[in-house]
Amino acid sequence: MNKKVYLSWEDVYGLLDKIYAQIEEPIDYVAGIPRGGTILAILYSHRFGTKYKELTYLHPPRLLVIDDIADSGKTLFELRETMFDCKFATLHYKLSSIVKPDYFAQELQDTSGWIVYPWEKKDSKEIQDYLDI
Repeated sequence: MNKKVYLSWEDVYGLLDKIYAQIEEPIDYVAGIPRGGTILAILYSHRFGTKYKELTYLHPPRLLVIDDIADSGKTLFELRETMFDCKFATLHYKLSSIVKPDYFAQELQDTSGWIVYPWEKKDSKEIQDYLDI
């Protein structure tokens, strides 16, 4: 089993600040990929004064879509197929991901361990199966 890395809310805010600092073009709206991305989009919206928008395929221009991690990259890959004019950001980007987000706060090796975000249970399994809580 891989080691677990526990993040605090302060860690998350610091990572959001790194993403914000990278963005040069105007972003009018921010949306999040459910589950972890929704929380991040709301935090980003409040922290940087960007309008929050629920994630839909019919979206306004200049939309930033945010998620917690690009792990396998499958989610980002699927969304880019239909939302090709959006920008994508993640707190973490694993080098093994099939998609590299437009913006990310931290690059990870596959051996970096399992990240436990502050909105997750401390004993979360290394799969996102929250149905057996």
